[in-house]
Amino acid sequence: MRTDVLIKIAISTGDPNGIGPEIVIKLLRQIRLDNIAVLLIGHPGIFEFYAASQQPFRGITLTDSAVRINTAGIYVLPPGSDTVVPEPGKIGARSGAYAMKCVETGIQLCMNGHAHALLTAPISKEAIQLGGYNVPGHTEFLAKMTGDGDVLMMMVSETMRVALATGHIPISAVAGSLNSGLLMKRLKTLNSSLITDFGIVSPRIAVTGLNPHAGDGGVLGREEIDVIIPALEQAKDAGINAEGPFPADAFFARKSAERYDAVLAMYHDQGLIPFKSTDNGRGVNFTAGLPIVRTSPDHGTAFDIAGKDIADPASMVAAFNLALTLSKNRTHSQNSNNSQ
Repeated sequence: MRTDVLIKIAISTGDPNGIGPEIVIKLLRQIRLDNIAVLLIGHPGIFEFYAASQQPFRGITLTDSAVRINTAGIYVLPPGSDTVVPEPGKIGARSGAYAMKCVETGIQLCMNGHAHALLTAPISKEAIQLGGYNVPGHTEFLAKMTGDGDVLMMMVSETMRVALATGHIPISAVAGSLNSGLLMKRLKTLNSSLITDFGIVSPRIAVTGLNPHAGDGGVLGREEIDVIIPALEQAKDAGINAEGPFPADAFFARKSAERYDAVLAMYHDQGLIPFKSTDNGRGVNFTAGLPIVRTSPDHGTAFDIAGKDIADPASMVAAFNLALTLSKNRTHSQNSNNSQ
């Protein structure tokens, strides 16, 4: 890939009453802008509000369009004429709706080719619902906005990649949501992303069981026998190297995930508890299967510390670096395909 390609990373503000704007500011003070244009989606006043407690927020350019951006730098792009005044720690409809408007703008930038990736600062699921957005979170909204239903939530750290077969649903609904067709779709999406986004030629994927001891031969549940194993057999026939089902507790306790390129866990907490226990605050949420690159820090809005200037930007920095890497990988892959 050419090294002089200008990579444009769009960053949505997140909930203006949470720690999103603060960690965005702290991120910008740590990164180098070598052939990188950062597009901050939000109104300048929001960033200035949080920057005032640290140091002046300088070196940015206000713009009303991403089309004309062709040089490295930091640009602020308001998502419309309406803004909000930050109220740190408050959960509200206006802040929730504003956060989602920023996300929507970022998606449009990427879909129209004006940005290579979207980095989303944390939103509040409660606030966005109050603001009129009837979606569980970023992942589902991204799938809806991009028209691609086969998306996959993947957590990425230096030592582990964990994808989730089911997402933000109640634990009581997990077993009923699983079927071999769903797992096969998840494995296809995961395998394709590992190849295209992460540059892994022949990925190895581990698949956890759903029940304690992976069902123990059907004694503790039949999902492994009736759902997971048939999906693994289909995956093998499709040329996907997926192994399992492994008892989740022993698998993660023995650090077996480090021997695989990725793990497909059956539900949210099964995958995220071991992931967050080992990521040292530097984990990243990546949405695989989208036509755009999207990353996010692996934490929430932290309303309890908003406005106190104590939020750790480590996960946000890691999310930015991953967005940059994946953007370059996809650009390289597209250029290679076009030259064939």
